[in-house]
Amino acid sequence: MKTGKWITPLAVLVLILLIGGWMLRPDYSRRNYDFLPDMAYSPAYASLSANPNFPDGKTEQRPVPGTIAQGYPPFHYKATPEDARRAGLELTNPFPSTDALALQRGATVYSIYCQACHGATGAGDGTVVQRGFPPPPSLLADNARQIKDGQMYHLITLGQNNMPSYAAQVMRDDRWKVILFIRSLQAAAVPAAPTTTNATTTATEPSAK
Repeated sequence: MKTGKWITPLAVLVLILLIGGWMLRPDYSRRNYDFLPDMAYSPAYASLSANPNFPDGKTEQRPVPGTIAQGYPPFHYKATPEDARRAGLELTNPFPSTDALALQRGATVYSIYCQACHGATGAGDGTVVQRGFPPPPSLLADNARQIKDGQMYHLITLGQNNMPSYAAQVMRDDRWKVILFIRSLQAAAVPAAPTTTNATTTATEPSAK
């Protein structure tokens, strides 16, 4: 087979490829052709706009009954003394006292939401108390020291007496961190144990000269 017979078909093929490449060159000013676009161009509805895809004609739909928002597990306790004591037995602080970052965060949250009433040291002498608001119980008192972390968490979440619920203002983890900081205030306020000295003196014999 002679080589010359392949020159013409090969030239034709190269010419076809060149013409095809020129015809299929990208045009960045025009949208490309879509094949089987499926849901690539589904219309986006604003949350409060009308929507013909739902029976009520609304885009924003109510969640299914029993839906739990991510990060907001249910709090199965009532605002009663019995449930407060139960929370003290069932709930524990997930942050250890050695967690410096949690303690620092607790101090920050305490200064924002708690210090106005409870004071900087927890003695119940905050600025609003100094201006006539009924003082809260001291966080340094014995009963406050004996209350369990879970019961204190219940108190912050649901409130008690003159103290309202802070569930809407303070996130769940921050409540535990505030409790961590309160424990540090209580530990710092504990007076140092008195040191005992031996009052008995022993006589020493004079050294022989």
